[in-house]
Order: sequence, then structure tokens, then C-alpha cells
Amino acid sequence: MREKEIEKKLTLEAKKRGGLAVKFVSPGFDGMPDRIVLMPEGKMAFVEVKAPGKRPRPLQMARHKLLRALGFLVFVLDDESQIGGILDAVQST
Repeated sequence: MREKEIEKKLTLEAKKRGGLAVKFVSPGFDGMPDRIVLMPEGKMAFVEVKAPGKRPRPLQMARHKLLRALGFLVFVLDDESQIGGILDAVQST
């Protein structure tokens, strides 16, 4: 399964749950995660979407570490089977 297909499934599942998984673009600050997941009751997280078996690049890992240090949830998604668990984790925070 390609990265775009996984990303589309994340977007659709977030929508089914009453939320959004919007594309995140940060000009001038490379390495930020692909999506911001916004769920009801002000729940949010960042999600880096990868093709199956692919890992984030070192710069992406550094951005994830920075975001986590600021108190944000950050997930790496490389298999559609992870989507439910990620959204459950976001909604339970």
C-alpha cells in the first residue's frame, strides 16, 4: 500500500469520528509531520505518514522530538491497521 492510500484512509476515518486530518505544510520549517489530526473536544495530534516499512528521516525525527517536548502527541503511521489505535489515543487524551 502506498503512502497516499494510507493518508487517505486516515483522513476518512478521522472524518467518520467527527474530526479532521488536515494536510500540514510548514514553509521554512522542514521535517514537520504530514497531518494534523483534530478531533472533537479539542483533541489534536501530529501524524507522519510513511509507506509500509519506511521510517522517518533524521530531520523528521528531530521535529517529532521537539513537538513531543512541547507536549504534543506525534505518531508515525506506516500501516492502515494502526489508524484506529492512533485515533483512539488522540481521543483519549
